[in-house]
This record gives sequence, structure tokens and C-alpha cells, in this order.
Amino acid sequence: MSQHTYVTALDIPLPSREELPEDIQKYFSKCDQKLGMLPNVLAAYSHNVEQLRTFSRFYNTLMFGDSGLSELEREMIAVAVSSTNQCFYCQVAHGASVREYSGDPKLGELMVMNYRAADLSPRQRAMLDFAVKMTTASYTIGEGDRQALRDVGFNDKDIWDIANVAGFYNMTNRVASATNMQPNPEYHSRHR
Repeated sequence: MSQHTYVTALDIPLPSREELPEDIQKYFSKCDQKLGMLPNVLAAYSHNVEQLRTFSRFYNTLMFGDSGLSELEREMIAVAVSSTNQCFYCQVAHGASVREYSGDPKLGELMVMNYRAADLSPRQRAMLDFAVKMTTASYTIGEGDRQALRDVGFNDKDIWDIANVAGFYNMTNRVASATNMQPNPEYHSRHR
């Protein structure tokens, strides 16, 4: 990890990889191999190893664990929530993931700009409408909102997963925005 790479606006010293515990070094190497880079969000969390471990475990469970939601659907939630919150880091990073999982660069852009302009299935639109309502007015969600998800094929476990993915990105968006976390430049050109 370069000490000279701009990650956040905070002046928190980041450890070198060699200073990190072995499990974290292996995790970062896996990122290098799979992604061709270490995402700046992981670099930013590296100053607090326990926060990094917790963040990474939760992220990986939410985004890649067993779920009735596809990986693309989870990334779509990440982008719709991040777009609503105007989180530059997550719009760029997860917009690239939508492009990757969908194989459609246009969909990635539409999701970042305005998911309502995209040609989505009723299932996807209901899922994103729910995630955005959680983002803007979670206190107004009622049984009708949950039933709307059931009506397009989601079960209650899926609704739990939608809520958790949306909730996670609402948290990370706020941290990224508050610290001026910058996305890795590589994300901008990926999967176009």
C-alpha cells in the first residue's frame, strides 16, 4: 500500500502491508489478484485492523453470501442507494461492478445517473424502489412496501437481504462522503 496514494482527506497514517497481520496481507493479495488493485476503502480501514476485519466480513457476506438476490441485484442496490446519497466513491466502484455483472456498460451508467431510466424488470424496479425509500424515508416503510416486494417474487428472507444491503451502503456512503474517500482510478475504465 502506497503511503502517498490519496485515500481520504483524513490525516491518518496507513500501515504498510508488511506491518499488517498475515491474514490481512493475504486478503489484500487476494484483492490484487482478483481485482488488479486494492480498493481504497480497504486501504482506509487498514489503520484499524478490527474494523477492517468486521467491515470485510460483513461486506463479503452481504455481497457474495447465500441469498435469493443475485450478485448483480446486490450491486444494483449499492448503486441506487449510493446515487441517492450522491456518494462518489460508491457510485464509481459499484457502477463498475454493475457493468461487470450485467455485461452492459449502459446499465452501469443508467444505474449511477437514475435507475428509473433503465429498462428493468418489475422485480428489479420494486427492489430498488424499496432500497431508495429506505434511504430517503425508512420510517415510512410499512407492510404495503414489503407486500409489493412479495408480489414480484421476493420472499421474506430476500426482503431481509435487500434491507441489509441497502442499510450497509447507507452507512458506507456516509463514511466515504464524510472522509472524502476517493475511488481507485482503475474503476473508471473497468468493464466499458
